[in-house]
Amino acid sequence: MDKPIKSYGLDELPDIIESLGQPSFRAKQLAQWLYVHHADSYDQMTNLPTALRARLAECFPLHAPSLAERRISHDGTRKYLVEYHDGTCVETVAIPSRSGDRLTVCFSTQAGCSMQCAFCATGQAGFERNLVPGEIADQVLLAQNDMGRRVTNIVGMGQGEPFLNYRNVLAALRILNDPQGLAIGARHISISTCGVIEGIERFSHEPEQFTLAVSLHAARQSTRDLLMPRVARYKLPDLKQALMRYVKKTNRRVTLEYVMIDNVNDTDRDLEALNAFCSDLLCHVNHQCRRRLAVPAKRSPCSRSMGAIDPVSRQGSNSARFSRLRHRWSVRTTQTYEMFHVKHFAHAPTPRIGKSRPPV
Repeated sequence: MDKPIKSYGLDELPDIIESLGQPSFRAKQLAQWLYVHHADSYDQMTNLPTALRARLAECFPLHAPSLAERRISHDGTRKYLVEYHDGTCVETVAIPSRSGDRLTVCFSTQAGCSMQCAFCATGQAGFERNLVPGEIADQVLLAQNDMGRRVTNIVGMGQGEPFLNYRNVLAALRILNDPQGLAIGARHISISTCGVIEGIERFSHEPEQFTLAVSLHAARQSTRDLLMPRVARYKLPDLKQALMRYVKKTNRRVTLEYVMIDNVNDTDRDLEALNAFCSDLLCHVNHQCRRRLAVPAKRSPCSRSMGAIDPVSRQGSNSARFSRLRHRWSVRTTQTYEMFHVKHFAHAPTPRIGKSRPPV
């Protein structure tokens, strides 16, 4: 028996079909059943020959995930606990826009996480395993089916560090970006990293125009090391240089995620350091507040934080342009959804996150 069929990327399906003595067009049909019709059994693939279906079932098992739990917020956001065939569970969030014209899905790339960031509930639970391409894509398909509308944007900001599962994550992105599949535009696909520099370098050379976000959360090394100990070896000057190279190579803006934590990373020194880090860097700062944290620290009030970093100008209630500073960066305050960003979702925790479910 070979690996499950969803362990393979789209570019590997033709080789599987050829190894089974079938014409190449069967690979496209198989991909359609897996990632458009979301078939959970080979028996449903009625335009494939019966003998081929039997061989696929024998050699390449097809496992379908299930929704173990669903929570619905007052604003329409839905949070899912997705369970895979081996009992592993991950979280996924579907976030409709207020205008109703967009649906963003925040997906996980690993079951659990090894990064142990102090503000992250997932990091406290530990790492279980990497997700394979089809398992990542299935999260988006499950959310789309449950919401009853097309997913327009996806963000890899759920459980796990995407660049520690690079090959599988990129294969999943290509499944979701495939014009004959979900056809989510590359510029509507974003991956968030804690700052794994070698992953950033590799990501900059990919042909697709996928976008990059970095969980910064502190621009002073000592503070960042306290909040994100597993990335302490990636020093901030080296991270900035990697981002500068990324921007130069791709001509795409980087998003920097920054959760303001009262008296931890929101002092004047911290904000001055953030200003210096962003200087000469084409970037956008997503300033997040009103978030419960996995560490015993208070959250910084939005009004205080925004006033500290932008005393000059404010464009609307949720964004500001630092025109006086003459930097190529902007900031947006995110009044976070009740169940937004799985990576930092710490309140009302589900004990099974990143762990196999106990036997019933």
